[in-house]
Amino acid sequence: MADRKEANSERAELGDDSAQPLDTRALSRYLSEHVPGVVGEVAARKFAGGQSNPTYKLDAGGRQLVLRKKPQGVLLPTAHMIEREYRVYRALESSEVPVPRPLLYCKDASVIGTEFFVMDYVAGRIFWDPALPNVEASERRAIYSEMVRVLAALHCVDYAACGLADYGKPGNYFARQLKRWTEQYRAAQTETLPAMDALSRWLPAHLPSDDTTTLVHGDFRLDNMIFHPTEPRVLAVLDWELSTLGHPLADLAYACMPYHLGAPGRAAIAGIAGPGTAIPREAEYLAEYCKHTGRTSLPDHTFCLAFSLFRYAAIVQGVYRRGLDGNASSSDATSYRDRVAQAAEVGFQLVRASGSDV
Repeated sequence: MADRKEANSERAELGDDSAQPLDTRALSRYLSEHVPGVVGEVAARKFAGGQSNPTYKLDAGGRQLVLRKKPQGVLLPTAHMIEREYRVYRALESSEVPVPRPLLYCKDASVIGTEFFVMDYVAGRIFWDPALPNVEASERRAIYSEMVRVLAALHCVDYAACGLADYGKPGNYFARQLKRWTEQYRAAQTETLPAMDALSRWLPAHLPSDDTTTLVHGDFRLDNMIFHPTEPRVLAVLDWELSTLGHPLADLAYACMPYHLGAPGRAAIAGIAGPGTAIPREAEYLAEYCKHTGRTSLPDHTFCLAFSLFRYAAIVQGVYRRGLDGNASSSDATSYRDRVAQAAEVGFQLVRASGSDV
């Protein structure tokens, strides 16, 4: 759901550092003591875009690294938990799910003003637009197939064996998540949105009976993956701060949101998917996931979509509120107001179209 341009070898375009500059002198001292091979002054540039946790590309004496930190200011409860992101990177290093190599986590906020972690920089392609306008049609289908393959691999990870047995509470995922995100939304709410109110009532009353538990990413989308420079192959899955033990179909539905919800200035891809663009239709995407995971049906997909849109709206409302309060990680956070209403309305209409009262 990002509104950033497609990039090639950068995680995102490097942007203006003036809003949240790093104390590179203190950072250089710290890294030289804790990361082998880092010597001398470290240069840092903030990646443009990204509203949750400020992220920087570091040039450390010829070695390229990435630093991710918590934002400044007062934060919402349980938000911006980059320590969980770092932990899951370490757990998945030897799994079938590709991730960047984590190097260190710093709990000492006095170094640069907040907690942070550092990982290796992964060069490759990032596709910001789900329509893949700058990709040959022959490669589009392969990119989506690879995305589904990686998602299925994630949901097949033995989370207990890789040290994540206590990474969340197994079972009752949707009920717990609805409570959390309703509270987060109310804490950041700035106006009344009837669609959000309707979804907050309908969702808890229609919880799925399927209570499967796997490791879930929580923000699984095309632009959170780095692809090989020339091949339709994922080199790293990024942005795990919302990961937990949860229901795999929540991840699947979130990955399907671009079929229903476009970014600003960009239409949803349901209208263009098909043979003409080689982008799989949503039903084909779902069928491929079922093939990889052994599922025979997805009876709760509408619920999962509505849940994902509600949760996304709650997250974006937090971004908008931080923008009003002056604590967002980039200057365009206040433009997010309309996205909250749009996501809620799309979720509301999906439920209505299913024939359910909402």
